[in-house]
Amino acid sequence: MATNLHKFLLTASLALVVLFNNGNAFANSAPAADEPFNPGKMIQDHIADAPDWHLFDIDGHSYSIPLPVILYSSQKGLDVFSSSKFEHGHATYKGYKLEGHHIVAVDASGAADHSAHFYNVSITKNVASMMLSAVLLLVLLLTIANSYKKRQGLAPTGAQSFFEPIILYIRDDVAKPMIGPQYATFMPYLLTIFFFIWFNNLLGLMPSGANVSGNITFTMFLALATFIITTFKANKSYWAHILWTPGVPLPLRIIILPLEIVGMFTKPFSLMIRLFANITAGHIIVLSFIGLIFIFKTVFMSAFGIPFALFISVLELFVAILQAYVFTLLTALYFGSAVAEHEHHDDHAQGHEAAH
Repeated sequence: MATNLHKFLLTASLALVVLFNNGNAFANSAPAADEPFNPGKMIQDHIADAPDWHLFDIDGHSYSIPLPVILYSSQKGLDVFSSSKFEHGHATYKGYKLEGHHIVAVDASGAADHSAHFYNVSITKNVASMMLSAVLLLVLLLTIANSYKKRQGLAPTGAQSFFEPIILYIRDDVAKPMIGPQYATFMPYLLTIFFFIWFNNLLGLMPSGANVSGNITFTMFLALATFIITTFKANKSYWAHILWTPGVPLPLRIIILPLEIVGMFTKPFSLMIRLFANITAGHIIVLSFIGLIFIFKTVFMSAFGIPFALFISVLELFVAILQAYVFTLLTALYFGSAVAEHEHHDDHAQGHEAAH
């Protein structure tokens, strides 16, 4: 009886999280009485970045956490103010206004001036969420590190007992097999990106959470960091295989060279797209199922849409850690190829051909 009650409470809690988390998107994009429901706008409002952190809507009033807006232009200089000055897109301030989720300059008449150039380095919702996840990671992992120092030789407890198997798995089943003897050099980076991606994915599933991993800029930065480390840590053997593949006839080397160079850039590109597409797709699928309720406006569609949205939301909990693992695994694979010592030489290949 108690077990069934626990299952029911868990299911009900997850359903409430799904509805609360995605209901804000509908409130943000709720059309006027004479306008049809626009599912595309609703989904875009939910997954896009914004200059403030929207929480919920009650009786037509939007409640958000204002964030710092930091703008610079050669004409106006530096402008720093709160995003609340825009009044959720209903007001202009210091020659700027919100157009959708983007800040644009305005002319004297108040119309958007897209020809005006300025730099926007504001603390947006995604940036604030990344800062929050970074603080959580620092507090949690530093606490675990201190626990190791104080409890040397003792069995792990609390958070340490939960995260230790994960850390050991990344070390023993990802870093060591993929990188080899030099694995310890890359462990700090591998653990950082794994937990950083995982935590951001989980925060994105929370009510009013930010879709950080569904932002192409975020995934591009992580992929670029992997590319830079791979490039600067690569040994001579790696560059020899990239620029002048040993054991291959000269005509084939000329053909392979541009392919190898292109391959250097397609690897981080695939990292960027894979994480971005998988996380974004999960959010879109959940919102699409719930959106069907508002499109068809039938009880049957509610009975269909909510369970499927709940199922995909639970699946996203698994996808959150899976995508962090895949990104870390592929990063370790690229590091391993960059530091591996190859034994194939031209004279070895020529001797092999002579023997035949």
